[in-house]
Amino acid sequence: MMKPLEGKHIILGITGGIAAYKSAMLLRLLIKKGAEVQVVITPSGKEFITPVTLSALSGKPVVSEFFTANTGEWHSHVDLGLWADLMVIAPCTASTLGKMANGIADNMLVTTYLSAKEHVMVAPAMDLDMWAHPSTQRNISTLIGDGVEIIEPGSGELASHLTGKGRMAEPEEIAARVEAWFAGEMKRDMEGRKVVITAGPTHERLDPVRYLGNDSTGKMGYSIAGECRKRGAEVVIVSGPVSVPVPEGVKCIKVESALEMLDGVRTQMEGADALIFTAAVADYRPAEVDSEKIKREKTPEMNLRLVANPDIAATISKSAPANTIKVGFALETGNALEYGRRKLETKGLDMIVVNSLEDAGAGFGTDTNKVTIIRKDGSEIAYPLKDKREVARDIVDNIVDQLT
Repeated sequence: MMKPLEGKHIILGITGGIAAYKSAMLLRLLIKKGAEVQVVITPSGKEFITPVTLSALSGKPVVSEFFTANTGEWHSHVDLGLWADLMVIAPCTASTLGKMANGIADNMLVTTYLSAKEHVMVAPAMDLDMWAHPSTQRNISTLIGDGVEIIEPGSGELASHLTGKGRMAEPEEIAARVEAWFAGEMKRDMEGRKVVITAGPTHERLDPVRYLGNDSTGKMGYSIAGECRKRGAEVVIVSGPVSVPVPEGVKCIKVESALEMLDGVRTQMEGADALIFTAAVADYRPAEVDSEKIKREKTPEMNLRLVANPDIAATISKSAPANTIKVGFALETGNALEYGRRKLETKGLDMIVVNSLEDAGAGFGTDTNKVTIIRKDGSEIAYPLKDKREVARDIVDNIVDQLT
């Protein structure tokens, strides 16, 4: 009987972290499943696990340096990149994440990554504060935009003896992800589809330096954009002001106000198979906008008159073709599911993603979300708290399920 990874060529990258001991178990699992595995290890990785151990398990010499000492034999990162069907880096330290995200090719592992032609999976491992640091999260976002698949770390006791998120995923989980990839479970099931997404906040100008807005970071919308693009879709994101990097291959239309966002969607929606409204659009805008900065000395008291902005999801849904999947979002502070069901109907949507600010870890500014997906057919699926990239996969799975 043929093994699930029979004939597959996998590069296993190992970096310098205590979780490197798990790499030996991962290597053994991949070999048992039939894969041919070439280990590439960083110099610091050899401080945690020896090349002798890895070579004995893989049946191949371990590659670490550009040249073999004394002989001058050159290890070609280009040849390795062409040979591999998949590259897995486990564990991946914060340092290596940063080098990968910024193309700093100062060791054999990162150089091989930059030469890889096929899919790359990364299993980060580090202390909880390093994982949560904005620079690490920026690097993660950049790599996701470049098409790298991040295997989220778990929570538990870390090498520092602190408890939190940062533990490398278990070898069995990583091996299962590898097997699933080759089995076609992560196929490009949006090939030939067009998706238009709104994301971020809108800023409604009061004067040249002030605006009405909200705390949306755009992370959810950008995560969905990256997921759709990874699965083969043509993706256009109409985005309010955010600092999140645009995923590789995604067209981004930058706007500021709700009216600009509505116009942006209208100009891009032709031929769309799915319209996804993740943006936190301001409900109101100032009725008058001053052309100059309002001076407190001249205006000691102000009565601000507001007018309603258009409901972009409802407006676009009315004119969109019947076979276009229309997805809305509802962030609520109470009775979230009840309001979500009502919005699904009144806005003419096919699906709505509901979350509540009452749930810890959900809402604006977080890297996680806890959602319930309600579909027009009456089905409701409540998901546990997850990283927004995982939430994006759940949302896109539900969209693909409805595409005809």
